[in-house]
Amino acid sequence: MTAPAGAGPAGFGPAAAGSERAGPAGTGFGAFVAQAAEAGALVVQPRMGMAEAAPMRAGLLATRGAAAVTVGTITLDSYTRTGDLAAAQRALAAGAGLNGYPIATHPVEVTRAVLRGVADAGFPVQVRHGSAAPERIVEALLAAGLDATEGGPVSYCLPYGRTPLHEAVARWRRGCELLASVREFRAEPHLETFGGCLMGQLCPPSLLIAVSVLEALFFRRHGLRSISLSYAQQADARQDEEALAALGRIAGELLTDVDWHLVVYAYMGVYPRSPGGARLLLEDAARLAVRGGAARLIVKTTAEAHRIPTVAENVRALEAAAAAATAERARPPASGRRPAVPPDTGIEAEARALIGAVLDLDADVGRALVRAFAAGYLDVPYCLHPDNAGRTRSALGPDGRLYWSSVGSMPIAGLGERGRAPVPGSAGLLAALSHVQRSYDGRARYAAASASASAARGLPVAR
Repeated sequence: MTAPAGAGPAGFGPAAAGSERAGPAGTGFGAFVAQAAEAGALVVQPRMGMAEAAPMRAGLLATRGAAAVTVGTITLDSYTRTGDLAAAQRALAAGAGLNGYPIATHPVEVTRAVLRGVADAGFPVQVRHGSAAPERIVEALLAAGLDATEGGPVSYCLPYGRTPLHEAVARWRRGCELLASVREFRAEPHLETFGGCLMGQLCPPSLLIAVSVLEALFFRRHGLRSISLSYAQQADARQDEEALAALGRIAGELLTDVDWHLVVYAYMGVYPRSPGGARLLLEDAARLAVRGGAARLIVKTTAEAHRIPTVAENVRALEAAAAAATAERARPPASGRRPAVPPDTGIEAEARALIGAVLDLDADVGRALVRAFAAGYLDVPYCLHPDNAGRTRSALGPDGRLYWSSVGSMPIAGLGERGRAPVPGSAGLLAALSHVQRSYDGRARYAAASASASAARGLPVAR
C-alpha cells in the first residue's frame, strides 16, 4: 500500500476504513517501534486521556487513523496516579470531570471494550500515569490486555510528590516484576523510563541522561527486556543533539541484552502562546528526533499554552510532526547548515561520571539510587522533594544552552568543557523559564511579517 503524505514508508500508515492496519513481524510495543525505525519512519504519539470510555475510544481511533505512524496513549487521571481510587470512583459516579482515564476504577470489561478493534499488533497502546506506586495500575492495564507503560522510581517520585524514594523504589520493583511476568503469555512487555524528562525544563542534559540510563538498568534488573529511554527537548538544538548521541552510545554499551529505543518529548516547559510558535517548536522537536536517532516522539499541540487540546488538535500535531520528520530524513546531508556531528562539550563525560558513581555504591541499582540521592551524587536542580539534596542549580546561557551553576556533591566538577554559569536570581530564573516561549513566538511573528511583506510585493511566500 502507499502511505499517506507524512506517514512514512508503505505498511506503516493508517489503515483504510474497515481494513486491518499492518503489524510488524514481532509483537509488542517495542517490536512495532523497531519495525517502524527499520522502515525509516518516526513513530509519533499523543498525550491523551479522557475519563469516559466512549471519548477515550474515539481518541484512540482518531490517533490510529492519523496520516502518520502512530501508537496510542491512555493517560490516567490524578486520583489514580496518587492511589485514591475511592475518589476516582466518586468522581465517575457524580459525572465530575477527571483529567484522564481511571483505568483501575472502570470495570475491566469497559476498558477491553475501549480497546477492542483498535489496539493490536499494528497499533499498540501505552498507558501513561505519573505514579510513584504503580502496582494497581500495572494490574489494571494487564487485565485489560495491555502491556506497555512508562515512568520510573526516580522520575515518578521526586518531581511528583513526597513519597519517600526508598518506598518508590520498592513499589516500582514490584511493578516491574509484575509487568515482566506476562512475557511468556503474550507480547513482550515494554517499559519507558521518564528519567530524561525530570522537571520538564532547566535540568542539564547530563543528569537527564544519567537518570534515564539508571532507570533503564533498574527495569532490566527486575525483568524487563523491552525498554525505551526518554529525553525532553530543551532550549538549544545542538546541545540536545549532543545529549541524544551520548544517550544512545551509553545505552548501547550498558543495555546489550535489551531491545531498546530512544524517545524524544516535545518541549515540556512554558509553551509558545501563538499557534505559529507552537508549530515551529513541534517541528523542531521532530527534526531533533530524526537527527538524534530517536525512534519515537511524544508531541504537543498548538493549544498547550491555553487548555487541554482536543482530539482533532492532537491529530494535527501528529501529522505535522510526521511531515517534519519525513522532510528532515529526505534532506540531503550537504544541504544542512549544521555539522553532522555535534561538538563535544562534556555532556557525555558528565553523564558517565554520574552513572559510574551511582553503580559503584551498590550492586543493586535500586539501593544504589537511594544511596546516591542521600549522598548528593544525584541532585535535581529546583526539585523540592525531601530526598533531594537541593544543592545543585542550573542556568540558561544567552545562547539557550543549559549550564550548571552549582553541582553540589555530584562528581562532575570540571568535566564540562565550558565551565559554570552564575546562579540565577528570581528575575533570571523567570526569564529562563519563558525563554523558549518568547523565542518561538518571536520567530512566528517574524515569519508572519515576512510572509505579509512578500505577499504585498507579489513574491512567493516561503514555507
